[in-house]
Amino acid sequence: MDYPALDLSLDAARLTARLVDFPSVSGDEKALADAVEQVLRALPHLTVDRDGDAVVARTNLGRAERVVLAGHLDTVPIADNVPSRLDENGVLWGCGTSDMKSGVAVQLRVAATVPEPNRDLTFVFYDHEEVAAELNGLGRLVRNHPEWLAGDFAVLLEGTEGQVEAGCQGTLRVRVSTQGHRAHSARSWLGRNAIHEAAPVLERLAAYTARQVDIDGLVYREGLNAVGIEGGHATNVIPDSCAVTVNYRFAPDRSEEEALAHVREVFDGFAVEVTDSAPGALPGLSHPSAAAFVDTLGVAVAPKFGWTDVARFSALGVPAVNYGPGDPKLAHTREEHVSTAAILLAEERLRAWLTR
Repeated sequence: MDYPALDLSLDAARLTARLVDFPSVSGDEKALADAVEQVLRALPHLTVDRDGDAVVARTNLGRAERVVLAGHLDTVPIADNVPSRLDENGVLWGCGTSDMKSGVAVQLRVAATVPEPNRDLTFVFYDHEEVAAELNGLGRLVRNHPEWLAGDFAVLLEGTEGQVEAGCQGTLRVRVSTQGHRAHSARSWLGRNAIHEAAPVLERLAAYTARQVDIDGLVYREGLNAVGIEGGHATNVIPDSCAVTVNYRFAPDRSEEEALAHVREVFDGFAVEVTDSAPGALPGLSHPSAAAFVDTLGVAVAPKFGWTDVARFSALGVPAVNYGPGDPKLAHTREEHVSTAAILLAEERLRAWLTR
């Protein structure tokens, strides 16, 4: 299906509606990436590169600092919520309004309307954020073209309800396994129940006191929780194996290796197998660009309790924060929506930060 070219003369709220009406479910971002590339190449103050369905545009003004503004183009599957709908209260409804086409619209507007920013800018629009990590377009850029992502500070325009959410927590998932001996349940004394053997695992989790860590004045609250349990073969069989899946959300002062060492210590005596791991990102609020960003915006600052792609920038040595007009609680819902006033305010705030 053909879609009209994007119009960057529209304000960020109306541009958000155009983007929502341009479906781009993960794996189907090409048409939108083509449209983004087309409008960016028409801006003479930008150089534009592309890798797959990720588009990167940069100013080259010789400024003392470079800031990266990043956002993903894809959405979760549409749930009968496209095309977009604007109601009488100035609320825009539709798939991607909050996560995160409103943030992408702000990026595009800044790219078009701030040709001589006070800092050099890199705009990153990437694919496959809403699916498996190995497909993530930003991760691919890190592997293929890390130099495109170089900067002193980065802002990921994921929805934060207009506040700054600094850094992010790391996440680690493990399987804590127990072994038993299979037997007929009518003769249970001939076996050893692996599910019963898992009771101490659950007891340790129930008794666990999670850390609260102050970093740059922000308190990150950790969590260690069972999120799944597997065991049993049939209703008349004593099971000989059981596994509890545990998710550890750890503060960004810990590395992945330190997080795993802590989990192994908690479950000493049990087999622990890592199934997924991603590092956190320090808030970086002491960096001059980050401090200026927070000061100019004049908004509340909170720690990011989930994991976001700011961690990829942190791994590159680029301090990063999350800031965007969307509401993360509405992400992936059928009722996803965003206030047009919030979009316009985010656009105004970023422009002020980059022109003062």
